[in-house]
Amino acid sequence: MLKRVFVAPDPGRLRLRAATRAVLGIGVAVTLVALTGHTLPAVITGGLAALLALFTVVDATVRGQAVTTALLPAVGLPVLALAAVLHNAALPSAVAFVTVAAAGVYARRWGARGHALGVFAFMTYFVTQFLDTVPADLPELYSAVLLALLAASAVRFGLWCYERRIAVPVPPAPLEGRGFGRTTTRQALQVAVAAAFALAAGQLISQERWYWAVGAAWWIFVNTSSRGETLVRGFRRVLGTVVGIGLGLLVAVPLGGAVAPTAALVAVCVFLIFYSAPVSYSWMMLAVTLMVALLYGLLGALEPGMLALRLAETGVGALGAALAVALVLPVTTHATTNAWIHRALLCMKRCTADAARRLAGDASADPAPGVAELEALLARARLSLAPLLHPLSPRRARKARARQIIALLDDCATEVRALASIAADPDASHDARLMAACWRVEAAVEELVREGAAGTSAVRGGARGEQTSAPAAHPGAERALAHLRSLESALADLRAPLRSAPDAPLGDGGAAPLSRV
Repeated sequence: MLKRVFVAPDPGRLRLRAATRAVLGIGVAVTLVALTGHTLPAVITGGLAALLALFTVVDATVRGQAVTTALLPAVGLPVLALAAVLHNAALPSAVAFVTVAAAGVYARRWGARGHALGVFAFMTYFVTQFLDTVPADLPELYSAVLLALLAASAVRFGLWCYERRIAVPVPPAPLEGRGFGRTTTRQALQVAVAAAFALAAGQLISQERWYWAVGAAWWIFVNTSSRGETLVRGFRRVLGTVVGIGLGLLVAVPLGGAVAPTAALVAVCVFLIFYSAPVSYSWMMLAVTLMVALLYGLLGALEPGMLALRLAETGVGALGAALAVALVLPVTTHATTNAWIHRALLCMKRCTADAARRLAGDASADPAPGVAELEALLARARLSLAPLLHPLSPRRARKARARQIIALLDDCATEVRALASIAADPDASHDARLMAACWRVEAAVEELVREGAAGTSAVRGGARGEQTSAPAAHPGAERALAHLRSLESALADLRAPLRSAPDAPLGDGGAAPLSRV
């Protein structure tokens, strides 16, 4: 697990940049709020607001990120007021919490901005439970949140806006559907059920810390689409919490809330949260659990029994999430995986077509954006396949099939990247063989996803009729041909695992075609 975090590839050092900027931005925000005379609960609230602004806002452009950050108070402050007003009304507060949780998930249908606003709304309600917020606290908490967001924005958009110079990959949009089949609608219902279960069961364990169970259930649904993904994420959350509690007993409890060392360790935890989040949910949860223990130490409320209670509430939240995905509109890992692979294959087809146009002399064709989209889609496909590769998965045939699919998709991505690089070379020349190879790749993709092959064949026939020049002896063209042939071969090899039944041994021709979404 340690190797996965610190040896994992970090193209452009984006994880390192994000983690370092987060420590700086949150540090500036907390310092500003503290120096302006706010109480410790207000400082913690401001620090959380800054963390969420830096962690969840991932719009494709810097302008979009700035707009989303500016909108955070518009959802956070009303939710803060609602939670404070309902603080002493148990049933209305519980209903409101579950409603905010479901709405926060449903908001993801509006993309990255909806996701960020939904997370901010949920966590704002959550922190009021953590700090026992009442209406009298609102003016101070409002000013703390606004000051912290201004400070974090000054760092993100002024002092260190690395996105202006580096292309940052944007997470792909959720899988589409209709009605209850839409991912965000289905997950909103699942979250409502999971949160209600976690709230009721969590209160049986503790009347004071039940909100930990709701928080665990809610976060388990982030970045998941299927039953298997949610179950694996729940397992990893519990694992990270267990290890984090062990570290809390060894580190946070002995510190006893000493300000300087606690602040330094919280900064380390923030760095680990941002650095590990893209590659290891268990490591991220370890850092979150240790940070929570350190914050409770600052508030003078930390004791070993509280850490054990956090583990119990996390287990209840994970159980609630597992029951919800199993019983409420369940979606299998197989169906979700096929949908993501389907999107990745269509993206490969677009990249190949753009590269072909570029090699044919169309300067406006650029496969580079498609390659960036392909990387994001393949990362999402790997995440969807992860439950099948989990060490505890008992289905060997599915595990072998998943490994083969991942390896072949990686091979395809390698060839597409190389092809795009050659197409970007201004000296790469027009070559009829390249066009023919690109058409074969498109045909292979069409066959895999079973999408309108007849219509595109007519288009290719017309294009082939226009293509009359003789092959050019150019090194770039030869390299492109080699990559196209390798890509075609990898796509052909994908036919068997993609078209076989989920539990069929590899090589079994008996077949279920790639699902369509």
